[in-house]
Amino acid sequence: MRRRRRIAADHENHDRWLISYADFITLLFAFFVVMYAISAVNENKFRVLAGSLGDAFGRSSAGDAPVPQLTTEALPAEVRQRTLKQQQAIEEQAHMTEVASNLLDVMGPLVKEGKVRVTQSRRGVSIEINANVLFEPGRAELDPGSLEVLRAVAETLKNEPFKLEITGHTDVIPISNSVFASNWELSAVRASSVVRLLADSGIAPARLLAIGREASKPIAANDTAEGRARNRRVELMILSGLPDTVEEIPLQPNPPRP
Repeated sequence: MRRRRRIAADHENHDRWLISYADFITLLFAFFVVMYAISAVNENKFRVLAGSLGDAFGRSSAGDAPVPQLTTEALPAEVRQRTLKQQQAIEEQAHMTEVASNLLDVMGPLVKEGKVRVTQSRRGVSIEINANVLFEPGRAELDPGSLEVLRAVAETLKNEPFKLEITGHTDVIPISNSVFASNWELSAVRASSVVRLLADSGIAPARLLAIGREASKPIAANDTAEGRARNRRVELMILSGLPDTVEEIPLQPNPPRP
């Protein structure tokens, strides 16, 4: 009987991929070495090259050339003007904030009682004073008790360059007495009384303007007694010299009015 020969199956080699992988890693490493060598800058060679180019073009080397100082004179006229305006706006804003802070100190007790409100806006610094602090109902003569606080305001502002608008405001209830025909006259004369006191206290009259607004600019609803009391007021607006550039800044929060 013929004996069958067992054909041994070839043993498969599962580790042959390691050879290709090792070759790939070696090539990759060599690639990065070459790239690094190409990209690395020899500082000494760079300086020599820069100096040679400078000599060739009649200029000093980059390493020895002084850095030019940038001044506003070197800027184009339009850019220089805009830069100057920005600087002026920053100074103006800081000045107005200082004025507002000084007024808050002067009128501190009335601010805490809610009878005076000091705010800062693009137009300038506003001081709103309740009418009952300054006047008797239906009258335009300053109450003797208000003179001290207004003189303190004048002392704070008399050496400042800003102009002042003093505006009288009323509520919507028509006035009924023999002195004033309407709230227009009442608001205007009240503003004039404050202007006269400020001028007598040292503020140049050319800086002062009196305005009567009647009830045309309310800050509260007129359908309640509290709202009408808020609307009866005199506002002193310290006008900014640069109203279009000064940003609105929140000041010390004031307590709500009673």
